[in-house]
Amino acid sequence: MTAAPPSQAEIDLIIRAQEGDKAAFAALIRCHQESVVGMIYRLCGDMATAEDAAQEAFIRAWQALPRYKPQGAFRSWLYRIAYNAAMDMVRRDPQSVDIESVVLAAPERGPEVAVTRKEAGEAVREAVLALPTASRAVLILREYEGLSYQEIAAALDIPVGTVMSRLNYARSRLRELLVGYREAA
Repeated sequence: MTAAPPSQAEIDLIIRAQEGDKAAFAALIRCHQESVVGMIYRLCGDMATAEDAAQEAFIRAWQALPRYKPQGAFRSWLYRIAYNAAMDMVRRDPQSVDIESVVLAAPERGPEVAVTRKEAGEAVREAVLALPTASRAVLILREYEGLSYQEIAAALDIPVGTVMSRLNYARSRLRELLVGYREAA
């Protein structure tokens, strides 16, 4: 399976944006903003950092857009820029990574279920953040963002075999990190 090229509507927006149409670029960003911010948030664990890094990524994307060739997935190209912006930001301010609690939507079944779900979400989130950055990035792009192996390889500029091995390592390590939580639950 290869990375899907952009749709014709997306290609039209890209071409208009490459010609300087800021409204077309804004439309492209609106299509991808939530997933880019989410991906960065899962990488760094801090929403303020994720939003700042996403903003930086969109600025870089605008600057690099004249060089983009619409053969590969625009999403993979944008995720690569976003990943690099996030890593640059974390390197500049390593103290910005903060594992705060995530409030999950509470179902109607009562507070016990909401507490259990919140605890489970926090355990998974902390385990994902404990993974090495390279493995975490592959896991997030695959499991949370739904990218194919080829799209991940393009986004991170690594071979597909490396994607598969990092994903395997990340899943194995998560099982190890969460074994105590699963036994207690």
